[in-house]
Amino acid sequence: MYTIRQHPLVITLFSLKGNPRASVLTEPMWGIPFNLYIPYASIYMLALGVSDAQIGMIASLGLLIQPIFALLSGALTDKFGRRLTTLVSDILSWSIPCLIWAVAQDIRYFVVAAVFNAMWRISMNSWTCLLVEDADSDQLVHIWTWIHIAGLMAAFFAPLAGLLIAAIDLVPAVRILYLFAFIMMTVKAWILYRYSTETKQGYIRMEETQDKPLLSLLGGLKEVLVQILKTPRTLVVLGIMVVMGVVMMINNTFWSILATEKLGILAEHLAIFPFAKSGLMLILYFLLVPRLNVRRFRNPMILGFIGFLAANLILVTMPSGNYFLLLISVLIEAASLAMFGPLLDALTIISIDNAERARINSILFAVVILLTSPFGWIAGQLSEINRVLPFVLNICLFIIGSGLVWLAWRWRDRGATTANLEIVSASVSE
Repeated sequence: MYTIRQHPLVITLFSLKGNPRASVLTEPMWGIPFNLYIPYASIYMLALGVSDAQIGMIASLGLLIQPIFALLSGALTDKFGRRLTTLVSDILSWSIPCLIWAVAQDIRYFVVAAVFNAMWRISMNSWTCLLVEDADSDQLVHIWTWIHIAGLMAAFFAPLAGLLIAAIDLVPAVRILYLFAFIMMTVKAWILYRYSTETKQGYIRMEETQDKPLLSLLGGLKEVLVQILKTPRTLVVLGIMVVMGVVMMINNTFWSILATEKLGILAEHLAIFPFAKSGLMLILYFLLVPRLNVRRFRNPMILGFIGFLAANLILVTMPSGNYFLLLISVLIEAASLAMFGPLLDALTIISIDNAERARINSILFAVVILLTSPFGWIAGQLSEINRVLPFVLNICLFIIGSGLVWLAWRWRDRGATTANLEIVSASVSE
Protein backbone atom coordinates (compact mmCIF):
# COMPACT_ATOMS: atom_id res chain seq x y z
CA MET A 1 0.00 0.00 0.00
CA TYR A 2 1.37 3.41 -1.02
CA THR A 3 1.32 6.59 1.01
CA ILE A 4 0.54 9.67 -1.09
CA ARG A 5 4.20 10.71 -1.28
CA GLN A 6 5.30 7.18 -2.19
CA HIS A 7 2.70 6.73 -4.93
CA PRO A 8 4.41 6.23 -8.33
CA LEU A 9 2.18 8.84 -9.99
CA VAL A 10 3.05 11.46 -7.36
CA ILE A 11 6.75 10.63 -7.58
CA THR A 12 6.57 11.00 -11.36
CA LEU A 13 4.79 14.36 -11.16
CA PHE A 14 7.37 15.93 -8.86
CA SER A 15 10.30 14.52 -10.82
CA LEU A 16 9.19 15.83 -14.23
CA LYS A 17 11.55 18.20 -16.00
CA GLY A 18 11.72 20.05 -19.31
CA ASN A 19 9.06 19.45 -21.95
CA PRO A 20 7.14 16.76 -20.04
CA ARG A 21 6.84 19.11 -17.07
CA ALA A 22 5.68 22.05 -19.25
CA SER A 23 3.22 19.85 -21.14
CA VAL A 24 1.67 18.19 -18.09
CA LEU A 25 1.39 21.34 -15.96
CA THR A 26 -0.25 23.39 -18.72
CA GLU A 27 -2.68 20.66 -19.77
CA PRO A 28 -5.42 21.68 -17.25
CA MET A 29 -5.62 25.01 -19.07
CA TRP A 30 -6.94 23.07 -22.06
CA GLY A 31 -8.71 20.23 -20.25
CA ILE A 32 -10.81 22.34 -17.88
CA PRO A 33 -12.47 24.64 -20.46
CA PHE A 34 -12.89 21.78 -22.96
CA ASN A 35 -14.66 19.57 -20.43
CA LEU A 36 -16.81 22.49 -19.27
CA TYR A 37 -18.36 23.14 -22.69
CA ILE A 38 -18.32 19.69 -24.32
CA PRO A 39 -21.36 18.28 -22.41
CA TYR A 40 -23.46 21.16 -23.76
CA ALA A 41 -22.05 21.46 -27.30
CA SER A 42 -24.74 19.39 -29.03
CA ILE A 43 -27.75 20.77 -27.16
CA TYR A 44 -26.34 24.28 -27.78
CA MET A 45 -26.49 23.45 -31.49
CA LEU A 46 -30.05 22.15 -31.11
CA ALA A 47 -31.03 25.38 -29.37
CA LEU A 48 -29.69 27.36 -32.34
CA GLY A 49 -31.84 25.38 -34.78
CA VAL A 50 -29.42 22.66 -35.92
CA SER A 51 -31.12 19.24 -36.30
CA ASP A 52 -29.85 15.82 -35.12
CA ALA A 53 -28.98 14.83 -38.70
CA GLN A 54 -27.13 18.12 -39.28
CA ILE A 55 -25.19 17.64 -36.03
CA GLY A 56 -24.15 14.20 -37.25
CA MET A 57 -23.23 15.67 -40.64
CA ILE A 58 -21.03 18.32 -39.01
CA ALA A 59 -19.31 15.64 -36.94
CA SER A 60 -18.64 13.62 -40.10
CA LEU A 61 -17.47 16.73 -41.98
CA GLY A 62 -14.85 17.41 -39.33
CA LEU A 63 -13.74 13.80 -39.45
CA LEU A 64 -13.51 13.82 -43.26
CA ILE A 65 -11.19 16.85 -43.17
CA GLN A 66 -9.05 15.61 -40.30
CA PRO A 67 -7.16 12.95 -42.36
CA ILE A 68 -5.70 15.73 -44.53
CA PHE A 69 -4.25 17.45 -41.49
CA ALA A 70 -3.27 14.13 -39.94
CA LEU A 71 -1.22 13.22 -43.02
CA LEU A 72 0.35 16.68 -43.11
CA SER A 73 1.08 16.60 -39.38
CA GLY A 74 4.17 14.39 -39.58
CA ALA A 75 5.81 16.47 -42.32
CA LEU A 76 4.92 19.79 -40.63
CA THR A 77 6.14 18.55 -37.25
CA ASP A 78 9.44 17.37 -38.69
CA LYS A 79 10.06 20.45 -40.86
CA PHE A 80 9.06 23.24 -38.47
CA GLY A 81 9.72 21.53 -35.16
CA ARG A 82 7.47 20.14 -32.45
CA ARG A 83 7.33 23.38 -30.48
CA LEU A 84 6.38 25.91 -33.19
CA THR A 85 3.98 23.51 -34.90
CA THR A 86 2.18 22.96 -31.61
CA LEU A 87 1.80 26.70 -30.96
CA VAL A 88 0.41 27.59 -34.39
CA SER A 89 -1.89 24.57 -34.72
CA ASP A 90 -3.26 24.99 -31.18
CA ILE A 91 -4.29 28.56 -31.97
CA LEU A 92 -5.86 27.58 -35.29
CA SER A 93 -7.58 24.42 -34.09
CA TRP A 94 -8.83 25.46 -30.64
CA SER A 95 -8.71 29.22 -30.03
CA ILE A 96 -10.34 30.26 -33.32
CA PRO A 97 -13.12 27.61 -33.26
CA CYS A 98 -14.01 28.51 -29.66
CA LEU A 99 -14.41 32.13 -30.75
CA ILE A 100 -16.62 31.09 -33.68
CA TRP A 101 -18.74 28.81 -31.48
CA ALA A 102 -19.15 31.65 -28.96
CA VAL A 103 -20.82 33.90 -31.56
CA ALA A 104 -22.56 31.18 -33.61
CA GLN A 105 -26.02 31.94 -35.01
CA ASP A 106 -26.77 28.98 -37.30
CA ILE A 107 -25.31 25.89 -38.96
CA ARG A 108 -22.88 27.91 -41.13
CA TYR A 109 -20.84 28.94 -38.08
CA PHE A 110 -20.53 25.34 -36.92
CA VAL A 111 -19.39 24.18 -40.36
CA VAL A 112 -16.62 26.80 -40.48
CA ALA A 113 -15.60 26.00 -36.90
CA ALA A 114 -15.47 22.28 -37.74
CA VAL A 115 -12.96 22.99 -40.53
CA PHE A 116 -10.65 24.93 -38.21
CA ASN A 117 -11.11 22.44 -35.37
CA ALA A 118 -10.01 19.59 -37.67
CA MET A 119 -6.48 21.04 -37.50
CA TRP A 120 -6.15 19.65 -33.97
CA ARG A 121 -4.78 16.53 -35.63
CA ILE A 122 -1.61 18.50 -36.38
CA SER A 123 -1.15 19.65 -32.80
CA MET A 124 -2.00 16.18 -31.48
CA ASN A 125 1.00 14.78 -33.34
CA SER A 126 3.46 17.61 -32.63
CA TRP A 127 2.36 17.92 -29.00
CA THR A 128 2.68 14.16 -28.45
CA CYS A 129 6.26 14.26 -29.79
CA LEU A 130 7.00 17.28 -27.58
CA LEU A 131 5.61 15.44 -24.57
CA VAL A 132 7.35 12.06 -24.89
CA GLU A 133 10.53 12.35 -26.95
CA ASP A 134 12.77 13.73 -24.20
CA ALA A 135 10.92 12.05 -21.34
CA ASP A 136 12.50 9.38 -19.15
CA SER A 137 11.46 6.05 -20.62
CA ASP A 138 10.26 4.66 -17.27
CA GLN A 139 7.84 7.57 -16.83
CA LEU A 140 5.94 7.38 -20.13
CA VAL A 141 2.71 5.74 -19.01
CA HIS A 142 2.58 7.73 -15.78
CA ILE A 143 3.02 10.92 -17.82
CA TRP A 144 0.07 9.91 -20.00
CA THR A 145 -1.94 9.17 -16.89
CA TRP A 146 -1.30 12.69 -15.61
CA ILE A 147 -2.48 14.05 -18.97
CA HIS A 148 -5.74 12.15 -18.49
CA ILE A 149 -5.98 13.38 -14.89
CA ALA A 150 -5.53 16.97 -16.08
CA GLY A 151 -8.69 16.60 -18.15
CA LEU A 152 -10.54 15.06 -15.23
CA MET A 153 -9.81 18.12 -13.10
CA ALA A 154 -12.63 19.82 -14.98
CA ALA A 155 -15.02 17.71 -12.94
CA PHE A 156 -14.50 19.97 -9.95
CA PHE A 157 -15.56 22.98 -12.03
CA ALA A 158 -18.44 21.31 -13.91
CA PRO A 159 -21.13 22.33 -11.37
CA LEU A 160 -20.30 25.97 -12.12
CA ALA A 161 -21.43 25.42 -15.71
CA GLY A 162 -24.72 23.98 -14.47
CA LEU A 163 -25.27 26.92 -12.13
CA LEU A 164 -24.49 29.36 -14.94
CA ILE A 165 -27.04 27.70 -17.24
CA ALA A 166 -29.67 27.71 -14.46
CA ALA A 167 -29.02 31.42 -13.86
CA ILE A 168 -28.98 32.85 -17.40
CA ASP A 169 -30.28 30.06 -19.70
CA LEU A 170 -28.46 27.62 -21.99
CA VAL A 171 -27.38 29.68 -25.01
CA PRO A 172 -25.85 32.72 -23.23
CA ALA A 173 -24.21 30.45 -20.66
CA VAL A 174 -22.55 28.26 -23.29
CA ARG A 175 -21.39 31.37 -25.15
CA ILE A 176 -19.60 32.43 -21.97
CA LEU A 177 -18.06 28.95 -21.63
CA TYR A 178 -16.72 29.17 -25.18
CA LEU A 179 -15.25 32.63 -24.59
CA PHE A 180 -13.59 31.32 -21.42
CA ALA A 181 -12.19 28.40 -23.45
CA PHE A 182 -10.85 30.82 -26.09
CA ILE A 183 -8.92 32.79 -23.47
CA MET A 184 -7.60 29.77 -21.54
CA MET A 185 -6.54 27.75 -24.58
CA THR A 186 -4.77 30.73 -26.15
CA VAL A 187 -2.85 31.47 -22.96
CA LYS A 188 -2.01 27.76 -22.57
CA ALA A 189 -0.57 27.61 -26.10
CA TRP A 190 1.68 30.61 -25.43
CA ILE A 191 2.87 29.38 -22.00
CA LEU A 192 3.74 25.94 -23.40
CA TYR A 193 5.71 27.54 -26.22
CA ARG A 194 7.48 29.88 -23.79
CA TYR A 195 8.56 27.20 -21.33
CA SER A 196 9.32 24.30 -23.67
CA THR A 197 12.32 23.60 -25.89
CA GLU A 198 12.67 21.74 -29.15
CA THR A 199 13.27 18.01 -28.60
CA LYS A 200 16.51 16.29 -29.59
CA GLN A 201 14.70 14.24 -32.22
CA GLY A 202 12.98 17.42 -33.36
CA TYR A 203 16.33 19.13 -34.04
CA ILE A 204 17.50 16.06 -35.96
CA ARG A 205 14.39 15.96 -38.15
CA MET A 206 14.44 19.75 -38.72
CA GLU A 207 18.03 19.49 -39.94
CA GLU A 208 17.24 16.50 -42.15
CA THR A 209 14.21 18.21 -43.73
CA GLN A 210 15.32 21.84 -43.93
CA ASP A 211 16.21 21.68 -47.65
CA LYS A 212 13.33 19.42 -48.63
CA PRO A 213 9.98 20.77 -49.91
CA LEU A 214 7.02 19.92 -47.72
CA LEU A 215 5.36 17.82 -50.43
CA SER A 216 8.46 15.69 -50.88
CA LEU A 217 8.28 14.73 -47.20
CA LEU A 218 4.82 13.31 -47.80
CA GLY A 219 6.27 10.89 -50.34
CA GLY A 220 7.93 8.92 -47.55
CA LEU A 221 4.55 8.10 -46.04
CA LYS A 222 4.18 5.16 -48.45
CA GLU A 223 7.12 3.39 -46.82
CA VAL A 224 5.68 4.03 -43.38
CA LEU A 225 2.28 2.68 -44.47
CA VAL A 226 3.94 -0.51 -45.76
CA GLN A 227 5.72 -0.84 -42.41
CA ILE A 228 2.38 -0.60 -40.58
CA LEU A 229 0.66 -3.09 -42.92
CA LYS A 230 3.41 -5.63 -42.27
CA THR A 231 2.91 -5.42 -38.50
CA PRO A 232 -0.16 -7.49 -37.46
CA ARG A 233 -0.14 -6.21 -33.91
CA THR A 234 -0.21 -2.60 -35.05
CA LEU A 235 -3.15 -3.36 -37.34
CA VAL A 236 -5.13 -4.90 -34.49
CA VAL A 237 -4.35 -1.98 -32.19
CA LEU A 238 -5.44 0.30 -35.03
CA GLY A 239 -8.77 -1.54 -35.09
CA ILE A 240 -9.25 -1.01 -31.36
CA MET A 241 -8.43 2.68 -31.84
CA VAL A 242 -11.11 2.91 -34.55
CA VAL A 243 -13.71 1.26 -32.30
CA MET A 244 -12.95 3.66 -29.46
CA GLY A 245 -12.81 6.62 -31.86
CA VAL A 246 -16.34 5.90 -33.11
CA VAL A 247 -17.66 5.31 -29.59
CA MET A 248 -16.16 8.51 -28.19
CA MET A 249 -17.47 10.52 -31.16
CA ILE A 250 -20.98 9.14 -30.59
CA ASN A 251 -20.80 9.79 -26.84
CA ASN A 252 -19.44 13.33 -27.21
CA THR A 253 -22.03 14.22 -29.86
CA PHE A 254 -25.22 12.43 -28.86
CA TRP A 255 -25.08 11.61 -25.13
CA SER A 256 -26.31 15.02 -24.01
CA ILE A 257 -29.05 14.94 -26.66
CA LEU A 258 -30.24 11.54 -25.42
CA ALA A 259 -30.06 12.67 -21.79
CA THR A 260 -32.07 15.86 -22.27
CA GLU A 261 -34.41 15.07 -25.16
CA LYS A 262 -35.15 11.38 -24.50
CA LEU A 263 -34.41 10.74 -20.82
CA GLY A 264 -35.79 14.03 -19.50
CA ILE A 265 -32.67 15.25 -17.71
CA LEU A 266 -32.65 19.03 -17.22
CA ALA A 267 -29.79 20.81 -19.00
CA GLU A 268 -28.60 22.47 -15.79
CA HIS A 269 -28.27 19.01 -14.20
CA LEU A 270 -26.02 17.55 -16.89
CA ALA A 271 -22.91 18.70 -15.00
CA ILE A 272 -23.68 16.19 -12.24
CA PHE A 273 -22.72 13.28 -14.49
CA PRO A 274 -19.28 14.39 -15.77
CA PHE A 275 -18.55 15.43 -12.16
CA ALA A 276 -19.27 11.90 -10.91
CA LYS A 277 -17.56 10.25 -13.87
CA SER A 278 -14.36 12.27 -13.56
CA GLY A 279 -14.25 11.96 -9.78
CA LEU A 280 -14.40 8.15 -9.94
CA MET A 281 -11.87 7.99 -12.77
CA LEU A 282 -9.50 10.20 -10.80
CA ILE A 283 -9.64 7.81 -7.83
CA LEU A 284 -9.26 4.74 -10.03
CA TYR A 285 -6.26 6.15 -11.88
CA PHE A 286 -4.40 6.25 -8.58
CA LEU A 287 -5.64 2.80 -7.51
CA LEU A 288 -5.48 0.91 -10.81
CA VAL A 289 -2.65 2.29 -12.94
CA PRO A 290 0.24 1.13 -10.70
CA ARG A 291 -1.23 -2.40 -10.82
CA LEU A 292 -1.69 -2.64 -14.60
CA ASN A 293 0.83 -4.59 -16.65
CA VAL A 294 0.83 -4.36 -20.43
CA ARG A 295 2.10 -7.96 -20.64
CA ARG A 296 -1.25 -9.04 -19.17
CA PHE A 297 -3.56 -6.64 -21.00
CA ARG A 298 -6.14 -9.14 -22.31
CA ASN A 299 -8.42 -9.63 -19.30
CA PRO A 300 -8.47 -5.98 -18.10
CA MET A 301 -9.23 -4.67 -21.61
CA ILE A 302 -11.96 -7.25 -22.27
CA LEU A 303 -13.41 -6.47 -18.84
CA GLY A 304 -13.34 -2.80 -19.83
CA PHE A 305 -15.32 -3.56 -23.00
CA ILE A 306 -17.84 -5.59 -20.97
CA GLY A 307 -18.26 -2.57 -18.68
CA PHE A 308 -18.79 -0.26 -21.68
CA LEU A 309 -21.40 -2.68 -23.02
CA ALA A 310 -23.24 -2.82 -19.67
CA ALA A 311 -23.23 0.98 -19.35
CA ASN A 312 -24.80 1.37 -22.79
CA LEU A 313 -27.35 -1.39 -22.17
CA ILE A 314 -28.55 0.57 -19.13
CA LEU A 315 -28.63 3.73 -21.24
CA VAL A 316 -30.85 2.27 -23.97
CA THR A 317 -33.27 0.43 -21.65
CA MET A 318 -33.72 2.83 -18.72
CA PRO A 319 -36.99 4.74 -18.19
CA SER A 320 -37.19 8.49 -18.63
CA GLY A 321 -36.29 10.72 -15.68
CA ASN A 322 -34.33 8.07 -13.74
CA TYR A 323 -31.29 10.00 -12.53
CA PHE A 324 -30.04 7.05 -10.47
CA LEU A 325 -29.81 4.58 -13.38
CA LEU A 326 -28.14 7.21 -15.58
CA LEU A 327 -25.59 7.81 -12.83
CA ILE A 328 -24.93 4.06 -12.56
CA SER A 329 -24.38 3.91 -16.33
CA VAL A 330 -21.93 6.82 -16.17
CA LEU A 331 -19.99 5.31 -13.24
CA ILE A 332 -19.66 1.91 -14.94
CA GLU A 333 -18.32 3.66 -18.04
CA ALA A 334 -15.89 5.65 -15.87
CA ALA A 335 -14.50 2.49 -14.27
CA SER A 336 -14.09 0.88 -17.70
CA LEU A 337 -12.30 3.92 -19.14
CA ALA A 338 -9.91 4.10 -16.17
CA MET A 339 -8.94 0.47 -16.74
CA PHE A 340 -8.95 0.49 -20.53
CA GLY A 341 -7.33 3.82 -21.43
CA PRO A 342 -3.80 3.40 -20.00
CA LEU A 343 -3.47 -0.06 -21.51
CA LEU A 344 -4.53 1.13 -24.97
CA ASP A 345 -1.99 3.96 -24.72
CA ALA A 346 0.64 1.40 -23.73
CA LEU A 347 -0.18 -0.92 -26.63
CA THR A 348 0.08 2.01 -29.03
CA ILE A 349 3.51 2.96 -27.66
CA ILE A 350 4.70 -0.63 -28.13
CA SER A 351 3.59 -0.63 -31.77
CA ILE A 352 5.40 2.54 -32.87
CA ASP A 353 9.06 2.83 -33.91
CA ASN A 354 10.55 5.74 -31.92
CA ALA A 355 12.59 7.02 -34.88
CA GLU A 356 9.46 7.31 -37.06
CA ARG A 357 7.01 8.35 -34.35
CA ALA A 358 5.77 11.53 -36.09
CA ARG A 359 5.14 9.88 -39.45
CA ILE A 360 3.65 6.66 -38.05
CA ASN A 361 1.38 8.73 -35.81
CA SER A 362 0.23 10.72 -38.83
CA ILE A 363 -0.68 7.54 -40.74
CA LEU A 364 -2.44 5.96 -37.76
CA PHE A 365 -4.42 9.12 -37.04
CA ALA A 366 -5.42 9.45 -40.71
CA VAL A 367 -6.61 5.85 -41.00
CA VAL A 368 -8.54 6.05 -37.72
CA ILE A 369 -10.28 9.21 -38.87
CA LEU A 370 -11.10 7.88 -42.33
CA LEU A 371 -12.67 4.76 -40.87
CA THR A 372 -14.44 6.76 -38.15
CA SER A 373 -15.78 9.64 -40.26
CA PRO A 374 -18.87 7.95 -41.79
CA PHE A 375 -20.20 7.13 -38.33
CA GLY A 376 -21.00 10.76 -37.50
CA TRP A 377 -23.49 10.84 -40.37
CA ILE A 378 -24.70 7.29 -39.59
CA ALA A 379 -25.24 8.11 -35.91
CA GLY A 380 -27.05 11.32 -36.86
CA GLN A 381 -29.45 9.40 -39.08
CA LEU A 382 -30.00 6.81 -36.35
CA SER A 383 -30.67 9.56 -33.79
CA GLU A 384 -33.29 11.08 -36.12
CA ILE A 385 -35.12 7.73 -36.07
CA ASN A 386 -34.69 7.05 -32.34
CA ARG A 387 -32.24 8.72 -30.00
CA VAL A 388 -31.18 5.42 -28.38
CA LEU A 389 -30.02 3.88 -31.68
CA PRO A 390 -26.51 5.46 -31.72
CA PHE A 391 -25.89 3.72 -28.41
CA VAL A 392 -27.16 0.40 -29.79
CA LEU A 393 -24.45 0.88 -32.42
CA ASN A 394 -21.96 1.39 -29.57
CA ILE A 395 -22.97 -1.98 -28.10
CA CYS A 396 -22.19 -3.72 -31.40
CA LEU A 397 -18.82 -1.97 -31.56
CA PHE A 398 -17.90 -3.08 -28.03
CA ILE A 399 -18.46 -6.71 -29.06
CA ILE A 400 -16.16 -6.20 -32.07
CA GLY A 401 -13.61 -4.48 -29.82
CA SER A 402 -13.49 -7.45 -27.46
CA GLY A 403 -12.65 -9.70 -30.41
CA LEU A 404 -9.85 -7.34 -31.47
CA VAL A 405 -8.39 -7.40 -27.96
CA TRP A 406 -8.34 -11.20 -28.14
CA LEU A 407 -6.48 -10.99 -31.48
CA ALA A 408 -4.02 -8.47 -30.03
CA TRP A 409 -3.34 -10.93 -27.22
CA ARG A 410 -2.91 -13.81 -29.65
CA TRP A 411 -0.44 -11.74 -31.71
CA ARG A 412 1.17 -10.07 -28.71
CA ASP A 413 4.73 -10.93 -29.76
CA ARG A 414 4.37 -9.67 -33.32
CA GLY A 415 5.50 -6.14 -34.08
CA ALA A 416 6.35 -5.02 -30.55
CA THR A 417 9.93 -3.81 -30.38
CA THR A 418 11.86 -5.17 -27.44
CA ALA A 419 12.89 -1.70 -26.33
CA ASN A 420 9.34 -0.36 -26.38
CA LEU A 421 7.95 -3.42 -24.62
CA GLU A 422 10.46 -3.02 -21.82
CA ILE A 423 9.68 0.69 -21.53
CA VAL A 424 5.93 0.25 -21.29
CA SER A 425 6.02 -2.83 -19.07
CA ALA A 426 8.26 -1.09 -16.57
CA SER A 427 6.15 2.05 -16.47
CA VAL A 428 2.71 0.42 -16.30
CA SER A 429 3.65 -2.12 -13.63
CA GLU A 430 5.93 0.14 -11.61
